[in-house]
Amino acid sequence: MHLRLLCAGLAAATTTAAFTLHHSAPADPTAGLTKEMSARVDDAMAAARAAGVPLHITSGWRSAAHQQRLLDEAIAKYGSERAATQWVLPPSESEHVAGRAVDVGPAAGYRWLQQHGEAYGLCRRYANEPWHFEPLVRRGGTCPPLESHPAA
Repeated sequence: MHLRLLCAGLAAATTTAAFTLHHSAPADPTAGLTKEMSARVDDAMAAARAAGVPLHITSGWRSAAHQQRLLDEAIAKYGSERAATQWVLPPSESEHVAGRAVDVGPAAGYRWLQQHGEAYGLCRRYANEPWHFEPLVRRGGTCPPLESHPAA
C-alpha cells in the first residue's frame, strides 16, 4: 500500500513537473504569440542568427494563471503588490498574456535586439527589463522612450 502511494505521488510530481516545464518552455517558443508578433520575432531571430548573435525567446505567451503565479511570487519576494508590479504586471495588464511580448536572451541577444529591433517593429519597453520587447511601432518605425518599469 505504501509503495503504491509513493509511486502515485511520484507520478503526480512528474506530471506536475512535466506540465510546468512544458508551459515554461514550449517546443515552439512563439506558440501563443499573435501572428504578427510571431512573424516579427522570427524575422529578428533569423537576422541575429545571420549576424552570428544568439537570440532566443526565454518567455513568450503566458496563460493568465501563469502570469498570476509570477505576480504572487513577486509579491512574496518584494513585500507588496506595488513593489512587485515594478517587475510583473497582473494578468489583465500583461502583454505576455495577450501574446504581444517576449523576453529574450542571452544578454548579447537582447543588446542586439535593442540596436536592431526597430527594423522588425520590436521595442524594448522598460528601463529595468533589458530582455523585454513588444511590437510598439510598425517595422522600421522609431521606438518610444523607455518607461522606467511596468507599473510606470
